[in-house]
Amino acid sequence: MRYEIEVNGQPRIVDVPEDMPLLWVLRDMLGLTGTKFGCGIAQCGACTVQLDGFPVRSCQFPMEQFDGQKVTTVEGLSPDRSHPLQKAWIEGQVPQCGYCQSGMLMAAEALLREKPQPSDADIDDAITNLCRCGTYPRIRRAIRVAAGMPPA
Repeated sequence: MRYEIEVNGQPRIVDVPEDMPLLWVLRDMLGLTGTKFGCGIAQCGACTVQLDGFPVRSCQFPMEQFDGQKVTTVEGLSPDRSHPLQKAWIEGQVPQCGYCQSGMLMAAEALLREKPQPSDADIDDAITNLCRCGTYPRIRRAIRVAAGMPPA
């Protein structure tokens, strides 16, 4: 099937099976490898992207659900790591292995757009992604820094 989607502000046309998950369209068809495959059952969040500004787990949603939608991947945050979250992530040395971080960034960006000054409870509620390295305290600090709040 032929689908039209906007990815990181660019209109794209892909010809893929209707049941192909968005994750594989992004990685294999469009070469956007920042979005990672983690668990394949929408639990870990490594594959998190934004669909019309809302975080979604791209591994479980078939392409037919995304036709005509706007998708933002980690590559769409900024071309040069200048997004406040990216700066805070680097400054705070958030990643350990880094595998989950693109999904974390996409969930955090959606949170800050919805709640520019989130509480720790807001962060905990919004960031449901899994990090095997356990960098959650650094993630929380980076989100607070990006929001212009004290790192706590």
